Amino acid sequence: MAQRCLKCLKLTMCFTNFLCFICGVAVLTLGIYLSVDFKMAALTPNVASSNMLIISGIIITCVSFLGFLGALKENRCLLLMFFLLLFCLMLLELTAACLLLVYESKIDELVKEELNSGLKKVLNSTDGNSDWDLMQEQLGCCGVTNATDWGDKPPSSCKDETEGCFEKLKTWFEQHFLTTGISVIVLCIVEVLGMCFAMTLYCHISRTGLGYKL
Repeated sequence: MAQRCLKCLKLTMCFTNFLCFICGVAVLTLGIYLSVDFKMAALTPNVASSNMLIISGIIITCVSFLGFLGALKENRCLLLMFFLLLFCLMLLELTAACLLLVYESKIDELVKEELNSGLKKVLNSTDGNSDWDLMQEQLGCCGVTNATDWGDKPPSSCKDETEGCFEKLKTWFEQHFLTTGISVIVLCIVEVLGMCFAMTLYCHISRTGLGYKL
């Protein structure tokens, strides 16, 4: 009976980590696509969403591959590394969530500064402002605060909009705050389950004397 439970646990870990690996590859591909096609860094030089997707995709693929290989080979060393990495990721996610809540006003100021910096770069360049056009058309906004940020000749993407992109972005984040919070909670639950599975498998391998010894 114990062997059947162990086999079921092993297969469950392999299957879930394989799905996570596929998701990680998808996130990584999306991040690379956005960085190549949209180049959102032109809008906010230090806050590029494409870079965040690329980093997240790399972390997800590496950790999930480690868990898959550890469960498949019943390797105690890999399972322990998988457990520790999940634990560190969960701490980072919870810390980031707390910092976002505590320093919300400070983050608003930083985002506004980044938008102003990006707009000044576009105004001083001769490459056009296609990235700003894209954002203004999608959000229905103009400039950082309002259309006067563009001077006497705002781009055609502004249309008749007078509301700034900063307020539009802030509203968009507030509308998706609940969804983001639920996603973080679900992710933490999945990580806790993954840690429980990994430690259960690790303890069983230790008792039976199987796997690589540390």
